[in-house]
Amino acid sequence: MNRADLVEILAAKHDLSKVAAGAILETLIDTIQTAVKKDDAVQLVGFGTFKAAKRAARTGKNPSTGEAIKIPAATVPKFVAGAKFKAVVDPKAAKRKAEKAGK
Repeated sequence: MNRADLVEILAAKHDLSKVAAGAILETLIDTIQTAVKKDDAVQLVGFGTFKAAKRAARTGKNPSTGEAIKIPAATVPKFVAGAKFKAVVDPKAAKRKAEKAGK
């Protein structure tokens, strides 16, 4: 599924024009990106959390030459799926986790 497919579904489910649905989707994406850029986490209960994660500097290896290279520290976006999202994707794992928690 791509952005156009998502806009089409939003427009159909909520009786909106595709332009309006596209604007809403764009606003949502921009808001999440801006918040994560400011080092704020965006938590959508049941869906997941968008946040910034810091990666330490490390030494890597150039695969073609085998030479050691320095990889600088970086801040990267991270998404952690929520429990409901995980359960929808893998219901068997969610059931096992619930049974384990019940014991």
